[in-house]
Amino acid sequence: MITVPAISKKTLWAGYALSALPALFFLMDGGMKPFKPAVVVEAMTQLGYPDSATVGIGLTLLVCTLLYLIPQTAVLGAILLTGYLGGAVATHVRVSAGWFNILFPVMLGCLVWAGLVLRSRTLQLLLPAVSKES
Repeated sequence: MITVPAISKKTLWAGYALSALPALFFLMDGGMKPFKPAVVVEAMTQLGYPDSATVGIGLTLLVCTLLYLIPQTAVLGAILLTGYLGGAVATHVRVSAGWFNILFPVMLGCLVWAGLVLRSRTLQLLLPAVSKES
């Protein structure tokens, strides 16, 4: 039987910090969409989405983010956010956006998973890069 050591406080806090960065961005982005400020409507139109889709997309992002922030549903939230971010990448590729616009959702997804892995011993043990003896 393998003994699983606890996560150090430094690692745990690093995980919380990394998780907070994308979560704050998602809460701001998703929280703005239901109110449809002009900048959001303009951006959504430029990306090819109708104005009627703005509220639904914002609420979807908020629900996924809240699931990510609840420890018991964090993995489900991370999976759903990964799908959401994949759609963002596809959207930016479709409209021939610049590299930053295409890679920004990828970077956010990396932060989502890095933060979750740092605060979850179970996920650390599932990764092939992490030794099961450690």
